[in-house]
Amino acid sequence: MSKKPLILVTNDDGITAPGIRTLIKVMNKIGDVIVVAPDSPQSGMGHAITVDATLHVRREHIDNGPQIEYSTSGTPADCIKLAKNEILNQTPDLCVSGINHGSNSSINVIYSGTMSAAIEAGIEGIPAIGFSLCDYSYEAIFDDLEKYVQTIAENVLEHGLTDGVVLNVNFPKVEKGAIKGIKICRQARGNWEETFDKRQNPQGKDYYWLSGKFVNLDKGEDTDDWALNNGYASIVPVHFDLTAHHSIQQLNSWSLND
Repeated sequence: MSKKPLILVTNDDGITAPGIRTLIKVMNKIGDVIVVAPDSPQSGMGHAITVDATLHVRREHIDNGPQIEYSTSGTPADCIKLAKNEILNQTPDLCVSGINHGSNSSINVIYSGTMSAAIEAGIEGIPAIGFSLCDYSYEAIFDDLEKYVQTIAENVLEHGLTDGVVLNVNFPKVEKGAIKGIKICRQARGNWEETFDKRQNPQGKDYYWLSGKFVNLDKGEDTDDWALNNGYASIVPVHFDLTAHHSIQQLNSWSLND
């Protein structure tokens, strides 16, 4: 009998969020599951790690599933570090993060706690996938995503990933049963046009609420945003080597050592 893969599950919405509960349910069909996730929402945390405060870990019993669960006071990236170095006595075969409430397509991948957990796992040598649904509602419906999540995870376990690469998977917000399929994409070129809502508290001190809108500057039909806007799930392979290799030749032409 073949040994079941060990799967690490995390997220940035907190250990009780519906998205991670769905992810745990699907991963239990594939392997042995251990959950290490934040004890409260950590959305937009990016790749922050805790260096100036203590970290707390607590064993949890949230449902009757076979998984082993821990909540932490740390960030999504902290969760991976704690899992790898303190909680587990072996390297997981797979790390899955999510399912996030809200899109992590295009430039959103930079800010995403969901994807930062996946990237941290990749840095640690663990094949990793970040899953997101383009629906910010806490009541978002995840049922339709289960078969796609399982298929993608099983393919990663079977085929592996290129060294230094993790997958950024996003699902469109569509009617039940309306996802058209999966497309392999590149990251769309876009940015946020931020605005700040300035207000005053009762003591007369100014405070701000960040707002804004996402602007897609990319008209290509091979991007994640195009796929999502047309009813497809998108998979973007993401690498954490941030070197702009195409710029090295130009920089070498500068007179830097004269």
